[in-house]
Amino acid sequence: MKSTRREFVKLVGGAALGAGVVLAGRGMAGAQTKTYKNVPTGPLKVGVMTLLSGSGALLGVPGWKGVQICAGKINSEGGILGRKVELLMEEETTPKETLEKFRKLTIQNKAEVVLGLISTANGLAVGPVAEELKQLWLSWDATTEKGVEDQMPDAKYSFRALDNSWGHTHGALMTMKYWPEVQTVAGINNDYAYGRDCWVGYTTCLKKVLPKVKLVMDLWPKFGEMDFTTHIAAIRRANPDLLYCSFWGADIAALMKQAYAVGLLKTTKVVLPNGGLVFESLKKDFTPEGVSIGYCCYNPFSPRAWPLNRWFIPVYYNRFKEFPNIEADNAYFTLESYKAAVEKGYSLLGRWPTKEEIATTLLPGMFVPSVSGWRGWTTDRRMYGDAIAGLTRHNNPYDFVTVDEIITPGSDNMYPAGSNFQKWINEWKPNEYWKPA
Repeated sequence: MKSTRREFVKLVGGAALGAGVVLAGRGMAGAQTKTYKNVPTGPLKVGVMTLLSGSGALLGVPGWKGVQICAGKINSEGGILGRKVELLMEEETTPKETLEKFRKLTIQNKAEVVLGLISTANGLAVGPVAEELKQLWLSWDATTEKGVEDQMPDAKYSFRALDNSWGHTHGALMTMKYWPEVQTVAGINNDYAYGRDCWVGYTTCLKKVLPKVKLVMDLWPKFGEMDFTTHIAAIRRANPDLLYCSFWGADIAALMKQAYAVGLLKTTKVVLPNGGLVFESLKKDFTPEGVSIGYCCYNPFSPRAWPLNRWFIPVYYNRFKEFPNIEADNAYFTLESYKAAVEKGYSLLGRWPTKEEIATTLLPGMFVPSVSGWRGWTTDRRMYGDAIAGLTRHNNPYDFVTVDEIITPGSDNMYPAGSNFQKWINEWKPNEYWKPA
């Protein structure tokens, strides 16, 4: 990190930094034990599953860190109805092993809810079993639109992550706003469900806002691949006006480094709808200004003065010596929303609610404050959040790029409950403020 403590304090606000430390400490010291009737005794066991190694660790590890901070805050304030949160971590690996660990958390460890999962393959393996075991699963990621429609069409206990459509629509809108003159577009996306969904979604949206655009190439490297020499050579031969890439892990930086080295970024516009998920890896040395990157719904450097974010950033940074990303927010939100659902159930029923009551009545439609702002669950059990994107800038005290953000409400980037992506996108129209610059 090239940033200094003085620059960091200036960014988040000196008062916010001090308040974050004081609040965290005061909560630990000031928690009072309270007795609740009709509440199970003992700690609340919460399963956590995420990627801790490989390319996906750039998302999985911040999620693990974010849920630890949330659990610590909850425990410092007396727990959930007096029960302290006990996190049970199981690292996700292959779909088969991840499924076995999910069963272990549910049956052997008696976890009352399981949070997490990053890999799409793991999510699609776990979803049907969560329904079979009637286990609450609040995903951080791992739930592509088509995959869920095919394998979990009537999910009751499985709560999905944000729709992939936020990246499709926002990417197309950014293209229209900043580069309406674009005539040719190429894509490079991972050859699995998520990458395929993203390319179809983006190109569908793009054709609606720039109908004359010609798609000249689509490349499909395997997930985890890091050598893109041949792919970049092919892109240079096609010479597109714009390149779209839905990578979301360490492969983003690898692609950008290799593309920058051969001069591709001097002639081709780039849209990285997931670039903000791994923003610290996009160094100024190889990421020029003017690249479109999306942050999903959480930009830690947002100028918006959201109180919880101004508390969270310094607590997270002081503990882990890095900044949080969207997965930290997703993780924080899932635990915080579970807490709110349990407490709401208790206020209505006078007892700890059952998993079925939480899954069918309490969580759907609930909104709670999270790190990025108000986050919620739709009535059909999908995460809700605003979408953030922007063009990269170098005018910051860090060695990585930041953006001048553009925000669209989640309602503009998600299909409504009872519909599906394809039906919604056929009727989708951009808002008036999305006019070419």
